[in-house]
Amino acid sequence: MKKNINKYLVISLVIPFLGQLGCGKREAGGGVDGGSTNIQNKGSDTMLQLAQAWSEMYSAKNPDVRVAVSGGGSGTGIAGLINGVVDVANCSRSIKPAEEAEIQEKHGVKPKEYIMGLDCLAVFVHKDNPIEEITIEQLSQIYGEDGTITKWSQLGIEAPGGKDEIVRVSRTSNSGTYVYFKETVIPEGKTFKSGALGMHGSKEVVELCGKTPAAIGFSGMGYATDEVKMVPVSKKEGDKAFAPNNENALSGDYPIARPLFMYTLGEPKPHVKAYLEWCMGPEGQKIVEGTGYVPNQQK
Repeated sequence: MKKNINKYLVISLVIPFLGQLGCGKREAGGGVDGGSTNIQNKGSDTMLQLAQAWSEMYSAKNPDVRVAVSGGGSGTGIAGLINGVVDVANCSRSIKPAEEAEIQEKHGVKPKEYIMGLDCLAVFVHKDNPIEEITIEQLSQIYGEDGTITKWSQLGIEAPGGKDEIVRVSRTSNSGTYVYFKETVIPEGKTFKSGALGMHGSKEVVELCGKTPAAIGFSGMGYATDEVKMVPVSKKEGDKAFAPNNENALSGDYPIARPLFMYTLGEPKPHVKAYLEWCMGPEGQKIVEGTGYVPNQQK
């Protein structure tokens, strides 16, 4: 069941939590190594460049804090949280009930959810593709099992390069982007049709679309380049199509917008709170906007 994005916008937006580098499992909170505080942060590839930018800026201002950031997908971040080897999991989809139950069983605490901002899950095509808009139903017919759209000509489009067969670019199944696109675009009870090119990262999706004139793919809007264009999306045939941007994400008009999450175990310790409050403050939110996402509050 999809969550209402507007509900997330009014949630108190403070952020995750602490942890320290260590070997094996450790309690939420971690320790200090060599006089530096270490925070392990892992998960969503959609959020990777944002998390790296936060880490670099904060560590430059606070040399005694090291925030180690890595990707691998939302599922990988949550798995690390469950296994006690990461302190903060980045997710471009909400945590699953089974994951939440496993965390509570293993650690005796509920995972804490923090909303970091919004992202438009953009539909990318080659920059020379003449398509002007697309509907959710058409995306379902392209990507979903039993979908009948396999050629650009079925959409009234002549793809650049003269290749009519649609090259479907996707993410791998451990990706929160994969999960959210499936929940939003593909009918309940159905899954992706086979044959899509599954990329491990958001950047790779966009790069492949930029090099492949007949390709279509989906990824966070923050990864757009000059080699691709983002296609406006409408909820159904005849409805107005909206471009993926901050205004349309905040208004709820863009139909594939989503919250960006961080999850932690337990309550953050004071020095981690300081980091999270900085991320949600003016400097941190400028980085959110600067990396192509929607800040957690309208400025």
